[in-house]
Amino acid sequence: MNSQTFAPAPAVTAAATEAHYDAYVMKNYARAAVTLVRGEGCRVWDDRGTEYLDFTSGIAVTALGHSHPAWVKAVQTQAAQLVHVSNLFRNPLQGELARKLVQQAGPGRAFFCNSGAEANEALIKLSRLHGYNTTHEEGKRIKVLVAKNAFHGRTFGSMSATVQEKIQKGFRPMVETFAAGEFNNLQSFVDLVDDSTAAILVEPIQGESGVTAATPEFLVGLRKLCDERGLLLLLDEVQCGLGRTGKFFGFQHYGIVPDALSMAKGLGGGMPIGAIWVREPFAEYFQPGSHGTTFGGTPLACSAALAVVDTIEKEDLMGNVRRNAPAWRNALQQLVADFPKVLKEVRGLGYMVGLGFHADPAPFNAKLREAGMLCPLAGNNTIRLLPPLTATPADLAQSVAIVRGVLAAA
Repeated sequence: MNSQTFAPAPAVTAAATEAHYDAYVMKNYARAAVTLVRGEGCRVWDDRGTEYLDFTSGIAVTALGHSHPAWVKAVQTQAAQLVHVSNLFRNPLQGELARKLVQQAGPGRAFFCNSGAEANEALIKLSRLHGYNTTHEEGKRIKVLVAKNAFHGRTFGSMSATVQEKIQKGFRPMVETFAAGEFNNLQSFVDLVDDSTAAILVEPIQGESGVTAATPEFLVGLRKLCDERGLLLLLDEVQCGLGRTGKFFGFQHYGIVPDALSMAKGLGGGMPIGAIWVREPFAEYFQPGSHGTTFGGTPLACSAALAVVDTIEKEDLMGNVRRNAPAWRNALQQLVADFPKVLKEVRGLGYMVGLGFHADPAPFNAKLREAGMLCPLAGNNTIRLLPPLTATPADLAQSVAIVRGVLAAA
């Protein structure tokens, strides 16, 4: 092998980066005027050397934090061996990753893709196959029930399942086989079920719309409804899965098992990868030719995901979340008590937390950024706090101190 040494790419100046974005990058994001160039653990640095506490985590992606040594070593090693092969052939890392995910979710099978939206598209296709296999007629049983204010992605199927005006505006007509009930209102879903219904698709914790957890009565009730009516219960775990709530999957807080679930974001720790898990016998619906992907489950992506899964186990990161989240949440609740005119409530589970405001929190979020903390907005006047699973009590305490300081200065 040629072991030629390459010099690092020349640095791009801050002014050049800004100019390049202005001239060449599409304007579909309202980006902050911050250019990030380096990360380590819970922290990132911009091109001016400013340090930030990163509680965005790439929107729940960098589960191990930035540049975790185990993740870096796995990716570097695999990149020097084999990056990509077609799914026309086996690769050992994909098989091993499937085994580990099945161990966590339960008996079934995994399919790998590249993103959460793709994973949810696969769930939607699974619902169509369920309708066909139970009626032997195409187009007869195709309706999927979803929840209002959900977010399932931006491809046409997943966007159609995301019943939000800001997501669908300008792209209609949508795929017309979805109906939306009220999240945490079981009866509203019962009322929507008819002979054309094939499945129910919900998030155990609605993330993008404001970090709202399903009640036990709602999710257990959906499981019972699906069992009674022969429907698939499909769970979108793209944001709340992979240990973020203190359990590997969000559904494990509720004492139920879905028929299939989607995952992505934290699965790759920064490497694009998505997946679905489907329990038997429904996993048999997908046969050669029924679904596919060019890049899903490559050796490189699976090496990153295996590093995430193995590190979660070896470093007891779910235990880290369970041990630290209660005190963190109590400290955040104290902020609500101390600043009741600004803060409304604290929502979520584990390291997936929403700070609910009485008014638009965007100006406050900008002040947090100026104070050295990055976190994303969500619907319903919410700021999300999404630390990596490696975040320590000191990191969490720093986040509370920053929020308190900005609230006190308002």
